[in-house]
Amino acid sequence: MDGGSGDMTLAFDLDALKELAYPDSVFTDARQWSEYVGVISEQPTYVVTNFTRKHRIRQDFFSGPRGRRESLENVKEQFDTDRHVFVGDGEADAELAEATGWEFLPVEDAAEAADWELGEPQAPEAETSEEDDQRDDWP
Repeated sequence: MDGGSGDMTLAFDLDALKELAYPDSVFTDARQWSEYVGVISEQPTYVVTNFTRKHRIRQDFFSGPRGRRESLENVKEQFDTDRHVFVGDGEADAELAEATGWEFLPVEDAAEAADWELGEPQAPEAETSEEDDQRDDWP
């Protein structure tokens, strides 16, 4: 996917992110051409946190206890980049992007452009150590 200068904020709807087979790789890839990358969802914060931890995703922002509209508005105000792109799925996401001044990109189009694989999210294959299993700061 050609992001141009890299002066872009990229937000994924959690449901759209769940349509990608390797969300951790998607975030790693997106960081090469985006200044900020995060997740927006109407789900409770712990749902987003659990998904991002499971897939070892480090996000620059997330929606927290706010709704998606308020989250997109706040992110756009907080992260002053040339472009704000919202990756979602469906007409409601397209309308939300338009209402908040974000560019909308359907997840299927984003996946095709960036060569991301669609499918059930797979946990990253990473070596875990006994120390990782015993961390007390990781639920």
